Amino acid sequence: MDNIWVRSKVRTYIIDNLLLGVTDDFDDNTPLMEAGILDSTAAMEVVAFLESTFGISIEDDDIIPENLNSVDHICEFVVRLSS
Repeated sequence: MDNIWVRSKVRTYIIDNLLLGVTDDFDDNTPLMEAGILDSTAAMEVVAFLESTFGISIEDDDIIPENLNSVDHICEFVVRLSS
């Protein structure tokens, strides 16, 4: 799966749904949990988005900060799962 395409979809989703279009001080390395952007409910919404958009299945054990705490981490996780 193309990392650039994945990154574009993930960024757009986060900006539109979690940041409500406000991108001040947001980049691909922004720690989503520490910045208060991603809480447990939002994490489940992101997982549902990733599964439906990229046709992957995410196990409960994979819903951890190392996989979901930034756009970079999410993209690496999606590409790894889809390989």
